Amino acid sequence: VQLQASGGGLVQAGGSLRLSCAASGRTFDSYYMGWFRQAPGKEREFVADIRWSGGRTNYADSVKGRFTISRDNAKNTVYLQMNSLKPEDTAVYYCAARLITSVVFGSWGQGTEVTVSS
Repeated sequence: VQLQASGGGLVQAGGSLRLSCAASGRTFDSYYMGWFRQAPGKEREFVADIRWSGGRTNYADSVKGRFTISRDNAKNTVYLQMNSLKPEDTAVYYCAARLITSVVFGSWGQGTEVTVSS
């Protein structure tokens, strides 16, 4: 599984960004695709995930109502739409994949940096 994240950047508080994760290497019907983030000096944390088949989603409480995860089957791409961004959303964002039979995200893309200025 190869994952390529993109879309990070600098945005003012209250603004929006959309992250993309292009996936390749296999079909993903049996996978969950997820987004995680790691802020400076902090541990990596779960943001959201989506089951590729069926589109079931889960979100961290800190982003519910502001972030939306989605996927485009034709493009093999997962998106993270981030609205109403806050300075505390500043982090390196990573996309990841896990089999639906596993609790561990075993495949990771490189990070894309998001900076939210106040």
